[in-house]
Amino acid sequence: MTKPSNDRQFRPVAVPDVELGGFWGKWQDAVCNSTAETLLDRCVEAGMLKAIDVDQPSPGVVIPIQPWGGTTQMFWDSDLGKSIETIAYSLYRRPNPKLEARADEIIDMYEKLQDEDGYLNAWFQRVEPNRRWTNLRDHHELYCAGHLMEAAVAYFQATGKRKLLDIMCRYADYMIKIFGHGEGQISGYCGHEEVELALVKLARVTDEKKYLELSKYFIDERGTEPHFFTAEASRDGRDVSEYHQKTYEYAQAHQPVRAQTKVVGHAVRAMYLYSGMADIATEYKDDSLTAALETLWDDLTTKQMYITGGIGPAASNEGFTDYFDLPNDTAYAETCASVGLVFWASRMLGRGPDRRYADIMEQALYNGALPGLSTDGKTFFYDNPLESAGKHHRWKWHHCPCCPPNIARLVTSIGSYMYAVSDNEIAVHLYGESTARLMLANGAEVELEQTTNYPWEGAVAFTTRLEKPARFALSLRIPDWAEGATLSVNGEMLDLNANMQDGYARIDREWAAGDRVALYLPLALRPQYANPKVRQDAGRVALMRGPLVYCVETTDNGEDLNAIVLPRELSTAETVVLKDLNGAVALDLKVEREETSNWGTALYRKAPAERQVATARFVPYHLWDNRAPGEMLVWVQSDR
Repeated sequence: MTKPSNDRQFRPVAVPDVELGGFWGKWQDAVCNSTAETLLDRCVEAGMLKAIDVDQPSPGVVIPIQPWGGTTQMFWDSDLGKSIETIAYSLYRRPNPKLEARADEIIDMYEKLQDEDGYLNAWFQRVEPNRRWTNLRDHHELYCAGHLMEAAVAYFQATGKRKLLDIMCRYADYMIKIFGHGEGQISGYCGHEEVELALVKLARVTDEKKYLELSKYFIDERGTEPHFFTAEASRDGRDVSEYHQKTYEYAQAHQPVRAQTKVVGHAVRAMYLYSGMADIATEYKDDSLTAALETLWDDLTTKQMYITGGIGPAASNEGFTDYFDLPNDTAYAETCASVGLVFWASRMLGRGPDRRYADIMEQALYNGALPGLSTDGKTFFYDNPLESAGKHHRWKWHHCPCCPPNIARLVTSIGSYMYAVSDNEIAVHLYGESTARLMLANGAEVELEQTTNYPWEGAVAFTTRLEKPARFALSLRIPDWAEGATLSVNGEMLDLNANMQDGYARIDREWAAGDRVALYLPLALRPQYANPKVRQDAGRVALMRGPLVYCVETTDNGEDLNAIVLPRELSTAETVVLKDLNGAVALDLKVEREETSNWGTALYRKAPAERQVATARFVPYHLWDNRAPGEMLVWVQSDR
């Protein structure tokens, strides 16, 4: 089989073109029923609407200025932007005139707030109007603009209403005048990346290449010398040696992006930067960016990533520390960081299907990002430890509420991560009950119906609907863990090995209406052991089934979860459907359990604890803390 060219350009399917059922349909229903409105209500309670309403006096500083010279109030535009984006995606699934009207009202406020030149930022128009563009390193101006751009694209696609899109195009046009190397322009970029990937979305929906060029400028400029952040601080009268984290690695600005080989700094910022880089690599077929990203990808996934797809172990910098430093009980692993990893992985697939990216996208999606949202859509996790003594719980809101709308917008747009199209190929990256309407560049219109109870069961079936036969390739990801997977077309078994390319089964043929593809992915229970260099997991084992990481909770197993010992050879797990957890599949396993009740009063003794045979129930990690509060553990003792 001839391998396809590396110059392919795959773009995600638009959110409205995929209808979800099954697993993801339930999560989207939770957002539609609760989260979308909850986000808006809590933004209002925080005072965010007063901040943008020019018909009211400016609220001034609501959240005090912090030692780093700013306040999370500076980011309010981003929180409103992500909330509007979530509302937009929710409207695809369930029209809600009341919620739509509330979003329209906010958009009207932004229209009134926008300056004649196009500038738009509530903080620097209403609180510190003399500080515009004076501290890009710390003050998130372009970051906020990026989230409003993404909201504008989503809201236009959902409702057909152009107002917010036109507002943000005017702002982007203004940025093109402000940033660059021309006389009087700013040769800089944002300390918190985000606008880079947002400009690509804006370019794709408007078909305006100038927005791609601006995104490329921000990426190419980052980390170059003389260093913009140093010059900016000097111009602003700030001590160039006194700043947050005291290293440009924090914002991935320590080197030009093509020279960077190690993932460092703030985890969310890194993921947003790499996402923008991957988009630009796809749009410009830039092999130099792709090569840099491949190096960074390997650095992250082989040395710095939790088994959940969580990243950034430290609270001190909300980011990365040393290689193989992956503590479980203090893991920061911010929800936004795993959401960002999903973004990056998805964009790495822009130059062609490759299992190494899609497998991690799925792992981070189910186990790193999704835990950030409760099953009822009303409470959230900001950080995601892999072990809890019973004191870590979901919260209603946060002084920096970036995570709730981030996971909500990801859940409601998940269809666009499942499918991608190129000139003559459809790639299926993720599995889930869905119907996708796809348009190929050769003019073929294809409806692909996916029937499955994944991730609880491994059978996946596709049925094609076309007005007339058409030739194209259908590429289906075969996860690395799916040993013994099988594939058939219209009942005829295919040789997977003969059809595999970069971890995808590529079926290139003429398709007709009613063709049926049957894929089976065995969901075998898999023990997972960490690299011995990860000292926190020494002598321990984690369990996965399909894409899901499992854990034990007090609710099912009582206290003292560290007393559970998994045997070296696992017994056959009994699967149990938990109706109170969205029909999740739990696993009951025979284990040994160290006796704690008869230890005595001594803190230490020469004889180890006695063991008793017991049964332990493991539940999917993304569902923990949705029932009664208590302990939780991912890595349990291993009897080796």
